[in-house]
Amino acid sequence: MTEPVRTAPIVLSFQGGTLRIEGVAPRPALAPAGELDGSALPAEAPGGDGAPGSAAEGAPLDPACLPASCRWDARERVYRVPAIDYAELVLRLRARGVAFTDAARKYEALPLEPLAKHDPFPYQREALEAWAGRRSRGVVVLPTGAGKTFVATLAIAARQRSTLVVVPTLDLLNQWYDGLSAAFGVPIGLLGGGYHDVLDLTVTTYDSAHAHMDRLGARFGLVIFDECHHLPSPSYALAAKMCLAPFRLGLTATPERADGRGYDDLIGPIVFRREITELSGQYLAAYDVVRLDVPLSEDERAAYEAARAVYIGFLRANGIRMPEGWGQFILLSSQSDAGRRAFEAYRRQRSLALCAPGKIDVLARLLHAHRADRTLVFTEDNATVYQISRQFLLPAITHQTKVKERSAILEAFNRGALSAVVTSKVLNEGVNVPEANVAIVLSGSGSVREHVQRLGRILRRSENKTAILYELVALGTSEQRVSDKRREHVAYQ
Repeated sequence: MTEPVRTAPIVLSFQGGTLRIEGVAPRPALAPAGELDGSALPAEAPGGDGAPGSAAEGAPLDPACLPASCRWDARERVYRVPAIDYAELVLRLRARGVAFTDAARKYEALPLEPLAKHDPFPYQREALEAWAGRRSRGVVVLPTGAGKTFVATLAIAARQRSTLVVVPTLDLLNQWYDGLSAAFGVPIGLLGGGYHDVLDLTVTTYDSAHAHMDRLGARFGLVIFDECHHLPSPSYALAAKMCLAPFRLGLTATPERADGRGYDDLIGPIVFRREITELSGQYLAAYDVVRLDVPLSEDERAAYEAARAVYIGFLRANGIRMPEGWGQFILLSSQSDAGRRAFEAYRRQRSLALCAPGKIDVLARLLHAHRADRTLVFTEDNATVYQISRQFLLPAITHQTKVKERSAILEAFNRGALSAVVTSKVLNEGVNVPEANVAIVLSGSGSVREHVQRLGRILRRSENKTAILYELVALGTSEQRVSDKRREHVAYQ
């Protein structure tokens, strides 16, 4: 294959989430890119903005120098690659002695030094070393309460580059802002939640990153994705692809996704992992998990069976298989009287399983038994949250709770003014409740991630603390299968 012809000095620049490669004439196709030695670190051109990438002027440029993702832009007559391939492109050019000017990189080398010196736990040090050993690209999996944020501050201090931290919620945005401010004592930027203040250390949300990365993708040399199991979704993944940061760190307690998507192309592979069972008792609180089977009354059982028969009959009559047929069920249920009856039956049998009166009786006994503890009550839906809130006079937190009210509730809970809080899904992640030691799962989905996250909420270690999670399951209903599915994790074995 004929190699591209160099017509001018090669210049790399960032534009709209892509890298422009000027100075290479068009050719019909590029050869597949070969592998480079991954030990080269860092994957940056030496010098600063506009610095030459190599001293070997005039070295020939063969097709293998450009990544396989490279495409010819006929409008501007330049080659382009996604910004995420910046590190690969630079390594390829440097490895072959090709001279180039790096006008893409806009991030800085920072003289960062943590204000307080804390010795990391052995597993935190191992996590950092494993990440650094993979060219500072990869995912670290640690349970909730195991200090993922501290690992991130160690990574920032080690890499000394402008850093963007990407988080899923505004609560985490505020937590990271406070944590980084305390750790480094420098101004911290915020992007999201009404703020647009971009600094060398900046915290943003996934939504804001998606909205602004086409303009800010060259600004940071290290990007940290907190709760990175959100990242592989299409819109969020695009933000990762539009960022040229050569160093990438993903943090999560639950990396597995229902759609099977991974992280290798966006962040890097999982480089370090510790489970709850490996850290419990020494670095996390010891814990117990208790499943309580709650029987339905005779009347409830009859109503459940009748409703479920209508629902299942409709599924079978229309050849619908769950869960993949959920969309088809919703569509067909709106097109006939039989469909509407089936949907109402579905809701009825689900309500009887998730919020059976017997569960409320058990909840009352558990709240009384743990009245001296700090208890989180989890449900699957907001209607049950408000029902429990009214019946037991408990503060409720849902997606409808205002920010100030939510903060006031959690602050009172942490200092002991409140002994229990009821919530649905919004406290599954992104909340700091270190004093919580009891969780009561009244209902939930079949998600392993959700169940592990709820357990993680009560595992912050403190002196003489033993946490306990109760799972209430309606006996003889579909909830038993849901419970079995969500317990498919080593923490529940």
